[in-house]
This record gives sequence, C-alpha cells and structure tokens, in this order.
Amino acid sequence: MDQPPQAGPQPTHPQAGPQPYSPHGPAYQPYPGPYAYPMPPAPQPYARQPYPQTNPFPPYTPSPTLSERLGKEGAGSRLLAWVGGAVTLLGVVLLLVLAVQRGWLGPLPRVLVGAVFGAALVGAGAWLHRKPAARTGAFALAATGIATLYLDAIAATSLYEFLPILAGLAVGLVTAVGGLLLAVMWNSPLLASSVVVACGVCAPVITQGFTPELMTFLLIIQIATVPVQLRRSWWSLSLTSAIPPLTASLIGTVLHTQSTAVAIVTGAVSVALSLIMLHRKENEPTLLAVLAVAPLPVLAAAVVLPKTQAALLAGAVAVVLVATWPFVRGQAGTVAGVAGLVAALQATVTEFDGGAVLLGEAVALAFAARYTKNRFALGGSLAFAVIGGLVAIVVDVTPALLVVPRLHLTADLRAALAAAALMLGAAIALTWAAVRLEVLKPSKLLPWLPGGLAALYGAAGLVLCAALLAVPGRSGFLLGHALITVSWTVAALIMLLRGIAVVALRVVGLVLVAAAVAKLVLFDLAALDGLARVGAFLGAGLVLLLAGSRYARMVASR
Repeated sequence: MDQPPQAGPQPTHPQAGPQPYSPHGPAYQPYPGPYAYPMPPAPQPYARQPYPQTNPFPPYTPSPTLSERLGKEGAGSRLLAWVGGAVTLLGVVLLLVLAVQRGWLGPLPRVLVGAVFGAALVGAGAWLHRKPAARTGAFALAATGIATLYLDAIAATSLYEFLPILAGLAVGLVTAVGGLLLAVMWNSPLLASSVVVACGVCAPVITQGFTPELMTFLLIIQIATVPVQLRRSWWSLSLTSAIPPLTASLIGTVLHTQSTAVAIVTGAVSVALSLIMLHRKENEPTLLAVLAVAPLPVLAAAVVLPKTQAALLAGAVAVVLVATWPFVRGQAGTVAGVAGLVAALQATVTEFDGGAVLLGEAVALAFAARYTKNRFALGGSLAFAVIGGLVAIVVDVTPALLVVPRLHLTADLRAALAAAALMLGAAIALTWAAVRLEVLKPSKLLPWLPGGLAALYGAAGLVLCAALLAVPGRSGFLLGHALITVSWTVAALIMLLRGIAVVALRVVGLVLVAAAVAKLVLFDLAALDGLARVGAFLGAGLVLLLAGSRYARMVASR
C-alpha cells in the first residue's frame, strides 16, 4: 500500500504576483546570510534652492539740502570761521591800499607788517591744527595767512615797487608752493582751493587793475598747482587755479589794459597744463572743461585786432588745436579738436565775406570724418555747412539772383557760381559721410529733407550762374531756368533708377519729379517765353517719359 506523505518542513518560494510600485525601482533584497550587505540609501529628490533676490542698483539717496547741511553739528562753526577769514583777508587788502593812499610808513615797513601778519595767521592755524576739535578754525586761519603772504608779495612788487619783478615772482612762487604743501600735508582740498580763490579775487585790487603783473602772478599760482593736481584728484583745485588767469585775461583784453602777447601766453599755458594733467588723469571732466575754454583769451584778443592779424591769430590757434586731435588720447583730443574748429570758424568769418570758404571747409571735414570715422568731425562739417549755406544765401546766391532777371557783374557771378557748386558739394558729401558712418539711416526720410533742399538750391544756382556767365542778360536767364528744369528731371531719373532697392532714393526721386513739374507750372510758364518755355517743357517732358518707361521695365524685371 501506498504510504501517505511524511509531514515536515517544506521549501518556501516567493509568491508570484504583482509587486507594489516604487518610484526608486524594486527594493533591494540583501543576500541572506552572515555576510549580508546593508541596503544603500534611496536617492533624495532634488530640492530647488530659492534664487537670491538682489537689486543691482543701489537705493537712491537724495543729496542733503542747504538747511540740512547748515543744521549739522559743527556747520555753524565752519561757516563762521571761513566767513571770518574772508573778512580778515579783505581787511588786509583795504589796509594795504589805504597805507599807500595815506602815506603810512614806507615801502619796507608796509611789506614787513604784511609778512608778519600773514606768518602769524599761518602759525596760529598750525597750532590749532594739533587739536582735532579746532581744525576748522585752523584751516580758515592758515588759508587767510597764506593768501595774505601772497598778496603782500604782489603789493611789494606792483604797488609799492619795493621788489623787482623777478624777486616778486620768486617770493610769490615760494608762498604758493608752501601753501599747497601745507594743504597736501593736512589733506585739505578746501584749503588749497581757498588760497587760490582768495588770491584770484583780491589780487586785482592790489595791482589796481588787470595788468600784466597781475597775469604773471596768477599764472605762477596756476603752474604751482600742477604737482598737487598730478598727485591728488582734487577737481576743485583744477578749476579754481584756471579760472582766475583766464577771466583776468578776458577782462584785460576787453578793457585794453594788456597786450595780445599776454593773452597768447595765458591761453597757451592753460592748454599745455590741461593736456599734461589729462595725460595722467584721462577724461577728467573738470580738466576737459578747462581745456575747452582755454583758447578764449586768444580768440577774444583776435577780435580787437585788425582784420588780417585777427584771422592769422585765430587760424594759428585752429592749426595748433586741430593738429593735436589725432595725437592726444581719450576725450582730450576731441575737446581740443572741437575748440580748434571753433577757432577756424572765427578765422574764416573774419577774413572772408561770403560763404564759399566755409562750404569748402565743410566738404573737407566731411571727407575727414568719413575716412577717420570721427562723428565729431562730421558734426563740425554740419556746423560749417549750415553757417556757410546761410551766408551764401544772404550774400552770394541770393533768391533775387534766381528769380529776377537783371544784369550782374562778372565777379559777382563767379563768386555765386563757386558758392553754389560748394553748396551742392557740401550737401552731397555730408549725406554720403553720414550714411557711411551710420548716422543717417536710408529708411528714415525726414533727415534727408534738409540736404535735398540744399542740393536743389545749390544745383539751381550753379546752372543759372553758368548760363549767365555764358550768355549775359535776359537770354542767359531764360536759358538757365530751362536748363534747371531739365536738370531736375534728369536728377529725378537717376534717383529713380538708383532707388530700385533703396526706399529713400526712390522717394527723393519722386519728390524731385514733383518739384520739376511744380516749377514748370508755377514759374516757367509765367516767367519764361519763346524758345526757353518750349525747351523747358519739351526737355522735361521727354526726360519724364523716358524715366517712366525705363523705370517700369526695371520694376517688371525684378
């Protein structure tokens, strides 16, 4: 008989069936036994970190108002100290002048009293500077004392005539250098600027006018500030040291109290010092401003000279400044070049009566701007072209010349012919250079309008003046206007043919067609007679027919 199965342990097997879903895959089952490895930790999902919210622009902090500045602690003491120093310095000036008027003491005692008083003020300022709480008064006392010593040197030289010029210059230079060294030691641009301003304001009172001696002392101060300006970025010192000599030179030129040589030296020193300091501190706004106004004394002196001398002096300034344009780096060269263009404009207007030379310079500047890729030169060309064009319309190619038939002198017609040709050339050269430099976009039509009108006026004047020179009198006038109408239609044909792919040229050509038709109906029909009228209508009509057919074929073939 069969035996029943024996009871006992049965082998176990994993049950088949669906397993629960896990996002990290099936669970790892360690191998059973003593050498089982631990299950690695499941990877954690990526936690996105919040992006830090930062503001790249610092918060706007408004500058304190005048009332807030005066309300700060110590503002009242500083104001009182500096006002007291200014009043004291003015009292010293009045004392020196009054001593001369009343005959008090002699020249030597006056000089010694001023020197002792100034040295005492400087000594008191140095003593107070040792205490931080009293340094406001120390700065004011030292500035008053240094200015007193400098004014005493000026009085001893030009007012009392106690010191010769060279000795007075030496004393003034030593005083200015000492004051500036003290300002550097104390790191006080306010002290340095105050000394320079005080000397610049009070010195004309001592010298009793804007004399060459005054200019010499003021230039000494300006030169003495150069080492400080090269080491420290004190923009206030750059401005305060340049303004007194330039202003005094302008006033002296207007009042005729100094020669042209003084103005030339003043302008040359200011330009040279500005360029030297701009070589170290490139694109400093204050120094650029000084460089821009430095030629003013020379240009003002040129105004009061005779015509030829004035033109030569302004032209020399223009040549020097424009020559520095390519060789000076940064914005300094641009400022010098623009100042040179202003001087060239003054020289041209002074020497020449018409606008032809200005228009010729505009053409030259347009080519220079194109090949040097200088937009400032392009702006100068535009300025010369506008001024020269207006002068030419008033003086050379007048509207009466274009519409009134009458006899003209041959010299006047030649001048008008040259001005008209240069007006046309300036309009074309400016437009070409502006497009090449991407200043004028072909898609924008409005900026093309002034240049087109100028070219149209110049072309009309050129054709009419040439006809009057060839055939004088009314016959030349009629012939010239017939040729003008035909030339406008020919120019319109060229514009249309060239403007197949350029919208601006196409629009200009159509406007020129409208202008030619308007001239035919409004002017030629009434002003011309005989063959001139017939020739204008026939010539313009044939050109327009040719233009229409040719333009239609080119448009159809695209």
